Amino acid sequence: MLLPAKAEVARQLRRYRAWERVMLASPYDRRVRATFEDSGYTLCVLMGKRCAREAADAAERYLRTSLATYLREQDGRPKSRRSVRRTPASERRSTAPSP
Repeated sequence: MLLPAKAEVARQLRRYRAWERVMLASPYDRRVRATFEDSGYTLCVLMGKRCAREAADAAERYLRTSLATYLREQDGRPKSRRSVRRTPASERRSTAPSP
C-alpha cells in the first residue's frame, strides 16, 4: 500500500480544516462551498477514503501514529509474527497405519 508523505497529508488536512471553518461561517457562498468540497475530495484521494470526514479522521490517525501502527489499524486485525499455512482436508495425510 502506497501512502502519501506525512508533510503533504498535514498540509491538505490544514487546508481542509481551514475551508471547513470558512464554509461554516458562510454556508450559502457557492465559491466557499466548492473550495471546501474540493479540499475534501483531495483528502479523500490522498487517504483512500470515500467520505471527507473519514479521510480527515484517517489523516489525523496517520499523522499521530507510526506507519506500522496505521497499517495495522487499517487492516482491522492484529498481525501474527508467523503465518500458518493450512492444507485442505483432502490433502492431509492420515497418521493411521494403512491396512
